[in-house]
Amino acid sequence: MKKKFADFIVKNKILILIISIALLVPSVIGMIATKINYDILSYLPQDLETMKGQSILESEYNLAATGMMTIENMVDKDVKKLCEDIKNVDGVTDVIGARSILDIGVPKEMLPEKFRKICYSDNSTLILIKFTNNAASEKTYEAIENIRKITDKRAFLGGMSAIVHDTRELAEQETPLYVIVAVIFAIAVLAMSLESTIVPFIFLLGIAFPILYNMGTNYFFGEISYITKALAAVLQLGVTMDYSIFLLHRYDEEKKKCGSAEEAMSNAIVSTFSSIIGSSLTTVAGFLALCTMSLALGKDIGLVMAKGVILGVISTVTVLPALLMYFDKLIHKYTHRVLMPEFDKVSDFVVKHNKIIAIVFVVLFIPAIFGQANADVYYNLDESLPKDLPSIVGTNKLKHDYDMTTTHFILINDKVPSYKVNEMIKKIENVDGVKTVLGYDDLMGAMIPEEFIPSQIRDVFKNGGYNMIVANSKYKAAADAENAQIDEIDKIIKSYDTNAFMSGEGPLTKDLIEIADEDFKNVNIASIVAIFVIILFVFKSVSVPVILVLAIELAISINLGIPYYTGTVLPFVASIVVGTIQLGATVDYAILMTNRFKEELNNGLDSSEAMKISIRECSKSIICSALTFFGATIGVAMVSKMELIKSLCSLMARGALISMACIIFVLPALLIIFEKVINKTSIKWRIG
Repeated sequence: MKKKFADFIVKNKILILIISIALLVPSVIGMIATKINYDILSYLPQDLETMKGQSILESEYNLAATGMMTIENMVDKDVKKLCEDIKNVDGVTDVIGARSILDIGVPKEMLPEKFRKICYSDNSTLILIKFTNNAASEKTYEAIENIRKITDKRAFLGGMSAIVHDTRELAEQETPLYVIVAVIFAIAVLAMSLESTIVPFIFLLGIAFPILYNMGTNYFFGEISYITKALAAVLQLGVTMDYSIFLLHRYDEEKKKCGSAEEAMSNAIVSTFSSIIGSSLTTVAGFLALCTMSLALGKDIGLVMAKGVILGVISTVTVLPALLMYFDKLIHKYTHRVLMPEFDKVSDFVVKHNKIIAIVFVVLFIPAIFGQANADVYYNLDESLPKDLPSIVGTNKLKHDYDMTTTHFILINDKVPSYKVNEMIKKIENVDGVKTVLGYDDLMGAMIPEEFIPSQIRDVFKNGGYNMIVANSKYKAAADAENAQIDEIDKIIKSYDTNAFMSGEGPLTKDLIEIADEDFKNVNIASIVAIFVIILFVFKSVSVPVILVLAIELAISINLGIPYYTGTVLPFVASIVVGTIQLGATVDYAILMTNRFKEELNNGLDSSEAMKISIRECSKSIICSALTFFGATIGVAMVSKMELIKSLCSLMARGALISMACIIFVLPALLIIFEKVINKTSIKWRIG
């Protein structure tokens, strides 16, 4: 069956290329039409109290998204005119400021003290902008664009909606650059390790097909996150490159034995498919483990990358063979000296010092695991953006001028008596770190009767059977003090209304922390179990999966443990995403090395000689693949202004080098030491 398929590909290479190129058209259309989500907090489970509160804020209060604008050195008359202009922008529901309650002719001292302090600070005033749609919507994006067009340098727009807007703008500018840089670095690495000058370009052309197919078929998911969009192409290039390298090496090997290039390629396809099916399954399993996350971002990245690997495998045995055969003459016409060294000394060193390497392996595990467990992470993603972004400047103005670091939205039943609400507000005001608490009654100072309060102001605080209270905290989201504050406020509001909700950036981020910590454990266990089971069936062995997983886990723990010792703070998704990606990429190298070791043992060699040959023959492929992954990711890390992307790519680049070292040095040492145990705990490890 495999042979018939391979023969069909070889005989119909032009047809394969025509079909492949034709499929690019719907892929590009699908890629353009795929929606991108820039709001990470929207991936939280919908059954959380904070998300239910968020839903009520959107449906009942039209607070789908808000922006806070600080306006400096502008008289009230001009502020009111600006508010009216902003309100006329398509996508804006309402604009609320001090003059929404009092007319221009009335002195601001007539405002209730609490409300006045929130609206004014020295030479600036604050206004709230309500958007029609959520922060990540196209309409809100365009509304923010238009607001910035009608405001001057005295206006600073901050808050989550503005941050989401600027994140999108930056991501759209940088994502094409990531691909260009990754391609340049990958070509440089491949040129050093492959004899043909043309092959690196053919490889990248071959990988471009599954990358575009993958991006195009994301349309069927409805939307993907900006993190997935930014990294998917680079990761797919890095993770699936070794399949292409394997096919080329096998093709060159078969050409020496076979009478024609067609027969050689047919045999190479059969051999490649059989070899990469096991390693690709483990890589897919690693990515699918991300789907066990409660945070839907994991499912987003996991499904896109698993699909990308499958499409990469299909393209390696269809599109790439057709390309290699089509350009066969050019491939062999233009060649250069390979810079890759021979590995005789390395193989001799590993075999000779296998016990010392094993001891170092055990010793390294202790600081690696400790570092991984204690590395600091950050959860508020505005910290990952450049400080000169307009939204970050605007948000920092809010923090500095108004002490509004985070805002909590509290929703209680409007049947709770007014005197109890005021009593509750006083208790919240006494909670450590709470700057101001504003309720409906605070708008009606002694001098403002209720009938004077405009309906749009009343609707901000009372709607849909709920009474909304706004609490401003001086602590930033994700801080321990902020989370303790949220717990304390939650206890207070629940004592007055057991069904009360809290929402806003602080409570949502607190949920994100709790979910991410649990997700990390779940993903870790799921990915290890899945890969363990696949390796168990591939090698029909109980001990081989244990040895391979231990070697791979050491590489991951060293990589994720280093930030603790360097004092680097990582984004919360790093430990979850990078660990899984590194596991998926490293297992390919581990299977390649173990397969070759088994093959040489069955050629009648003893374990030492078998391992020398295995290291010598496999190291080139492993180093070529690992350095390509390193080149693609380090290039992105160097050019990205987004700290989140920079951190993830730096970790993956370093992880590629650490994994490469572990598989070339540590795994062979363990396989030699435990070879007798492997033989006894495996089916047909040594045949004959």
